[in-house]
Amino acid sequence: MVATIQQIIGKINPLLYSKNGKELLKKYSSADKIPAEEVEPQAARFFRKDGYFMPDKNGTEASYNLVYDSSSETLEPIYFFILDLMNDFGLAPKKYSDNFSSSPGSGHFAELGQRATIMQQQGTKILGDINTVLRSVLNIIYDLKEFRIRLQAYDDLKSPDKKEAAILSLKQIWMDKVDITKGNSSIKAMTLTQAGFTTLIDAFLAVKDIKDVDKLDLNDRVKRILRPRVHEFNSWIEQSERELRKRYELEKTYLKSQVNSLKLYSRWAKPYLRTAYELESKEMGREAALVKTFNSIILELTLLGKNKIDVKSSAIEGILPKELQKMKLKRDYYSCILVEFRFRGIPQRVSQQPHYTFGGRAEVTFKAYALNEHELEKLDKEVEKLDVGDVLGLIEGTTTESLSQLQDEINFFLEEKEETKESPKDTSNPFFALIGKYNEKPEKKEKKTEVEKKLEPDNWIEKTQIRPLAMEKAVDTAFNIFDVYKKAHGMPSYT
Repeated sequence: MVATIQQIIGKINPLLYSKNGKELLKKYSSADKIPAEEVEPQAARFFRKDGYFMPDKNGTEASYNLVYDSSSETLEPIYFFILDLMNDFGLAPKKYSDNFSSSPGSGHFAELGQRATIMQQQGTKILGDINTVLRSVLNIIYDLKEFRIRLQAYDDLKSPDKKEAAILSLKQIWMDKVDITKGNSSIKAMTLTQAGFTTLIDAFLAVKDIKDVDKLDLNDRVKRILRPRVHEFNSWIEQSERELRKRYELEKTYLKSQVNSLKLYSRWAKPYLRTAYELESKEMGREAALVKTFNSIILELTLLGKNKIDVKSSAIEGILPKELQKMKLKRDYYSCILVEFRFRGIPQRVSQQPHYTFGGRAEVTFKAYALNEHELEKLDKEVEKLDVGDVLGLIEGTTTESLSQLQDEINFFLEEKEETKESPKDTSNPFFALIGKYNEKPEKKEKKTEVEKKLEPDNWIEKTQIRPLAMEKAVDTAFNIFDVYKKAHGMPSYT
């Protein structure tokens, strides 16, 4: 069972937003170790009397419910009205969950199943193309490495210290790759199989040019064989280096072309894979409202909006102590509104249109919370660990992570140039654009943030002044949104 957003918030701050928070902390010793599925969530609880607001775990829970049931009217207006209303209150809502499940016998289930299959097939086809190009990139990289090894010998010819060793290395290559094609008349074959030529290999390795041949104490038969071979070798050095460097550059150009193809295929694959996942019907267990042969659907949506507490303005207005005007706080606090939608609908196909409308029963719950910025960051990280984040992570792995493993290798060849003190940033590499390299800031020594560590508990000022103010504003805002919608639509409400 996947944890709800309420349970995750209860895990982050179990003492305030979990009914069994003390028991869980005693059992697991740390909030980070608490399984979110075991949390019994609750919204902010408070006590209010004669205009005085005080957070109280035994007080009234800031949770307000709306229920609207009409099979003839669509559900979309309810959602968008509340969404716009939250924006009007300055909450800037963010969607945290969006799940649906259709009954297997409904036309909606069959329709979305067909669309999901099309997306899966197209995504799989593109992934196959990605694998083909990826294998090509690997082969090119291996070839380029071989070229670099060969070219290193030519580069060493320019170094006085390494020149002699480089010439000997190239002579070995020439005998093994070029001269060997002469068969029995090759230097190695004659040395090993024919009498009178046992010194041929040593002589060939010792001389540098044709003039050196005459200086050797060898018989004329060996010298007559040696002169044309030395001439061939010296000509081969010049031509082979030129051709090898040309081939090396062509291979690098081909590598860049293949990397561009990877970038293109990856961009094409991601939308199909993501859409295929989003079209999947979510498992809802033994949900009584989903009868196999009925035409029904369950929709679940969660929005979270937040408003930052302006401590300085509140201190000036006298809401907070005046001393807080100049005090620098270590983190911001927000009044947060969690809105949960649960729709039990009847899908109805629009006449001569490929889409459906939904009428049915809508249950909307407004809950108030007071969270600091570190708790909100922790919430985002925990949500990423849910099934949605895991699946999207797999999508990224099939299209991006497999490429990023080759980043250093590809970068080495595509941006290869002479070493300079400072090289300007090259934005021509499409592979870097694919993995978001150009969006990265210069590397700095990362310091562990407070979010990476255990969340620090509220200090005295936060606990007694700022969080209570954030909670009070959250409670008032949640009720106002609930009240405005109720009055605007004349809906029955249950609190």
